[in-house]
Amino acid sequence: MFVSTKMQTKLRTNELEPNENISFPIGTLYLVKRLYETLNLSPVFGKHKTRGIDINNLLQALVSYKMTDNFSIKRSHEWIYRPEVLDEFNLPEFSERTLYRVLEILGANREEIISDIQDILFERYEFGHTNINMDWTSLVLHGTKAPLGKYGYSRDHRPDKTQIFH
Repeated sequence: MFVSTKMQTKLRTNELEPNENISFPIGTLYLVKRLYETLNLSPVFGKHKTRGIDINNLLQALVSYKMTDNFSIKRSHEWIYRPEVLDEFNLPEFSERTLYRVLEILGANREEIISDIQDILFERYEFGHTNINMDWTSLVLHGTKAPLGKYGYSRDHRPDKTQIFH
C-alpha cells in the first residue's frame, strides 16, 4: 500500500484561464419541472396559449431563472437563450418579445389562473378553509399537510397558524 506524505499547500491559482464552460443550477431546473408535473400545471397555463412556442416550457424556464438569478425579463431572455437551457426545456430560438407576450397573457388571465392553482392545491393538500388576500407580495396557505410549516412571524398577523416562509 502506497501512502503519500505530500500535503496540498496551494488551493487556488492566481492565473485564470478562460474556457467555454458554462454553468447553471440543474437542481433548480429539475425542481421546477418536478413541481410543475406534480401539481399538473400544464393545463392551467396551456389553455391560455395554444399556438407558437409552448407556454409551459417557457414558464418553467422563466421560473427557473427567477429562482436562480431573478433579474429583469431582458436578462431572463439572455439566460434562457443559451443553447443548454433551450435544450433542457425543449425550446426553439425565440425573441425577447415572446417572454413579454407570455407575461401579458398571464396578467390578462390572472384571476382564472390563480383560481385554477388554488383548486389544485386545495384538492391535493386537502386544505379545509382559507381566506385569500390578493396583495401580490406573498402567498400564504394555512393547513396541516405541509411538514415545512412553522410558527413564527406572520405578515397577516396570524402567529397561531403555521406558515412556510420564503
